[in-house]
Amino acid sequence: MIMKKIYARVFALYAILVFIITMIPTLLWLYACKLFCSDNKFSIYLQSTFQVWMGIFMPMIGCPVKHVGRQYFEKGKQYIVVINHSSLLDIPVSSPGIPDANKTLGKISFAKTPLFGFIYQAGSILIDRSSAKSRADSYQKMLDCLHSGLHLCLYPEGTRNKSKEPLQKFHDGAFKVAIGAQVPIIPAIITGTKESMPANETFYLLPHNITFEFLAPVSTIGLTEKDVQSLKQKVWDIMFEKLNS
Repeated sequence: MIMKKIYARVFALYAILVFIITMIPTLLWLYACKLFCSDNKFSIYLQSTFQVWMGIFMPMIGCPVKHVGRQYFEKGKQYIVVINHSSLLDIPVSSPGIPDANKTLGKISFAKTPLFGFIYQAGSILIDRSSAKSRADSYQKMLDCLHSGLHLCLYPEGTRNKSKEPLQKFHDGAFKVAIGAQVPIIPAIITGTKESMPANETFYLLPHNITFEFLAPVSTIGLTEKDVQSLKQKVWDIMFEKLNS
C-alpha cells in the first residue's frame, strides 16, 4: 500500500510535467487564434484544439479515453450534457470528449491561474459562487451559449462525489436551462477516473483506462418550470441505473 502511494505521487508529478510541456504550444496556438478569429470561429478552434491536446495528454499519462454514444449528437442541434463527477480527472475528459464546441460552468478563481487561466476562461462560463448576482447571471449566459450554437457541459452534482454512493443529488440549474431553452439533455457517464485520481487523495494519479459514455437524449419539448423536479429525477434515475449496471 505504501509503495502504491509513493508510485501514485511520482506518477502525478510526471503527469504535471507532461501537462505543462503540452500546454505551452497549445497556449501559443490559442493566443494566435484569439487574435485573428471571430468568437464563433474561436470556439470551434478551441474545441478541436482541446481534443487534440487531450488526445495526446491522456494516453501519455496512461489514461486513454474510450468514447461511446457519440452518434446521439445530431449536427446543428444543441444539447446540455450532464455528467457524473467523482474526480478532478473528469475535467480533461468531459468537455474535450463532447464532439462539438461547448462551454462549461467554471469557478472564477481558476481563471486567475497564470497561463492556464486563459485556456480555462476561454472554455468556461465563469461564476462566482459566493455572489448571488453571479449565480443568477449564469442562467442567462448559459441560454446565450446555447442560442449561439454551442453545447453546455455541466456537472449537476455541483462538486466531486466523495461519498460511497455512485451518484449524489442533482442541483436544479441544468434542468431549468434545458427547459428554458427547450433543448434535449444528454446524460453521460465517466468511469475510470475515480480509480485513477480518487477524490479523497491529494497529489495522486495511477494509470487507468477511462470510458466516457453518452446515453440517449432526454427531450424537454413542451416541459415548463413546474417539470424541473420530475426531469431532474428522470435523468438521475437513468444515470444511476447505468452506473449500477
